[in-house]
Amino acid sequence: MKKKLNIFKENHLKTKRNYLGRINNKKVECMIEAKKYQKKYWDGNRKYGYGGYKFIPGRWEKAANTIIEKFKLNKNSKILDIGCGKGYLLYEIKKIIPEIKVFGLEISRYAIKNSHPDIKRFIKIGDIRKKLPYKKNEFDLLITLGCLHNLEINKVFFAIKEINRVSKKQFLLVESYRNEKELFNLQCWALTCNSFFSKNEWEWIFKKNNYKGNYEFIYFT
Repeated sequence: MKKKLNIFKENHLKTKRNYLGRINNKKVECMIEAKKYQKKYWDGNRKYGYGGYKFIPGRWEKAANTIIEKFKLNKNSKILDIGCGKGYLLYEIKKIIPEIKVFGLEISRYAIKNSHPDIKRFIKIGDIRKKLPYKKNEFDLLITLGCLHNLEINKVFFAIKEINRVSKKQFLLVESYRNEKELFNLQCWALTCNSFFSKNEWEWIFKKNNYKGNYEFIYFT
């Protein structure tokens, strides 16, 4: 298993979060709505999810450059982003390397419909809980950000095995915690999370499933 990275930490820390405000604002009702991954989740009231998931010029650019450098991507590379949302990371990567082959898999039809216009044609509907429609080692790099913690444990195991199968290199990001405060904040804030695992538990899961890629944890401090 490869090492832990910190590619998206900076963006994560830019967002201010009212943890108690969310848990006291009909959170169960909001969780049910969020898990539909439709308009309210992406572009509705903040209590349902992102509160407006818009393209912000430059927001994903630094992460895109880091990924290109870290994983040595070039014009001949082929990459897959599972749970790519509206495709903003793929857009930034392709803007830097126009010839690169990008593919996105996303469970939300709303997100695909409202994805970046330059990337929409590269995204198709899909579900990481099912067998991926790709060949062994088809991709030079597979990225999945904020998806695995939304699965139940058996599906986490299945997804990691599929991630290993279809890609030569991998990078995944999940929500986690290192102490009681971070666990509490995560429980307050998360709307779609099904797997609340500590850093050590996630690393045990990676090892148990022979995950061979890099990873990053997001903490709610």
